Amino acid sequence: MNTAENGLIPGAASSAGTKAYAGRFAGILADEHFSDFLNTRIKLSSLGVGTFPGAVDDVTDVAVAAIVAQALQSGINVIDTGANYRFGRAGRAVGVGIAKAMAAGIQREEFFVVGKGGFLTFAEGRPEDPLAFFREKVVVKGLGKEADLAQRVHCLSPEYIAWQLDTLRAQMGLETLDVYLIDQPEVHIPVIGKGPMYDKLIDVFTMLEAAVQANKIRYYGISTFNACRVATDNTLFQSLTSLIGLAEKAAGQGKRHHLRVVQLPFNALMPEAYTRFSQVTGQGNIGSTIQAAFQLKLTIMASHPLGKGLLAREEVPSLLEAMPELADAAQRAIQFVRSTPGIGVTLVGLSMPRHLADLLAVARQLPLPKGRYLAMFEKEE
Repeated sequence: MNTAENGLIPGAASSAGTKAYAGRFAGILADEHFSDFLNTRIKLSSLGVGTFPGAVDDVTDVAVAAIVAQALQSGINVIDTGANYRFGRAGRAVGVGIAKAMAAGIQREEFFVVGKGGFLTFAEGRPEDPLAFFREKVVVKGLGKEADLAQRVHCLSPEYIAWQLDTLRAQMGLETLDVYLIDQPEVHIPVIGKGPMYDKLIDVFTMLEAAVQANKIRYYGISTFNACRVATDNTLFQSLTSLIGLAEKAAGQGKRHHLRVVQLPFNALMPEAYTRFSQVTGQGNIGSTIQAAFQLKLTIMASHPLGKGLLAREEVPSLLEAMPELADAAQRAIQFVRSTPGIGVTLVGLSMPRHLADLLAVARQLPLPKGRYLAMFEKEE
């Protein structure tokens, strides 16, 4: 395993590396399990491992590391984590899993790592006084000001988000993350308004463009919960074209920006990104967030396919009728999201190794044909 002078593993997902990776699973996983990321010809698995859930303890750290290692060796080459996940422990567990997979022969150029920043990292658990914590750990260290804080949990300053990026890189032992997402910047809108939030986002995007040049990341984007699902008259709504405009300003005149990914919740109970026509597309028409993203060359990564576990426990009748061949409600919920036209990667949060079996079972299935997929919406309506 090669390491750079800083002790971090160099490299990032590449076209040649991920193509070779996908080729090893031909005949084992479904032919359409891998697809191209943007125009890069980087092959991404249609399913990825998320690392948000789980207890804050050593047992879960070991479990997450095992899941990441096994997934990377089984045809899942997208791993997602956040600086705040499990009070900052998730990144370290992912790093252990990556090291195990690479010791078993997986190459850095074969897998794609997603990191997130924005929500405060409470390394010792949620403090009794979050504002005092912020002043001590952020303001005093010059990483942000109180004006950058929203709801006492989210900091939208370039310095703090850069610190979280460097922390994640160190935890995972990686010189370069493939993409780094600003997690839910919309939480600042009710506090300061959309215009000031966009001003802050330009500063953060400018930092991320510099991080691309410094080889700390390859691309960047945003992760949202409400912003790309709500109606246009909702104060939390964010247009994709506006975000691209901010990225263009951050990159500078005549330079290509590196905003490439939008992550959002999508499942059978939260289908708005597919059903609500709220975004201007690259061709001047109005479409859903997923349609517009495709036109604008932004990759959609879907989160919450199991609705925080609800859809793994309770069957949706239309999904059961459409996919009786699958073993359980969890597999059907995952297959529904993964089959949605325009979704590049479906991220499933895992903290128990046995649940990885559901992910791999779906990976062996072809995505649903479009007609069969659309029929589920007709039944639900």
